[in-house]
Amino acid sequence: MKKSLSLILALVVGMLVGAMLPSLRAQAPAGGERTVWYFYRVTWGHQDEFVELFKKNHYPVLKEQMGDRLVGFKAYVPQFHGDGRADWTFATEIVFKNDAIFMGPSPEQAIVKGLFPDAATFRREEARRFEIVDAHWDIPLREVPME
Repeated sequence: MKKSLSLILALVVGMLVGAMLPSLRAQAPAGGERTVWYFYRVTWGHQDEFVELFKKNHYPVLKEQMGDRLVGFKAYVPQFHGDGRADWTFATEIVFKNDAIFMGPSPEQAIVKGLFPDAATFRREEARRFEIVDAHWDIPLREVPME
């Protein structure tokens, strides 16, 4: 009884995975770049502090990965106070070399160790940066071909 139940379960899982494969293949980039948008909503009155901490601590870590892991980086703020729905106050666009690198392990800890010898200050400032963030979310994008 247990064997036949296990066999049926394995067949059902196999059929589900098989049915999902074309959809998963269509969503995965064909070995190309992977763009991810990172959004932050900073607590009112702390935007300048957040940007300064980002520039001081996180941007050098990203910059160190350019060429090897990352092929592009941009940062954005709304041009006017109250633009759009005000869901975010700071956003970055990071372009990874490919999907495998995006999904793979990050070399961030080793980079931080090399760039910031005062680890206690780095940790304290990064904790402060996230302390003044009201919300944060990441959106990996999949390009929709138009032709």
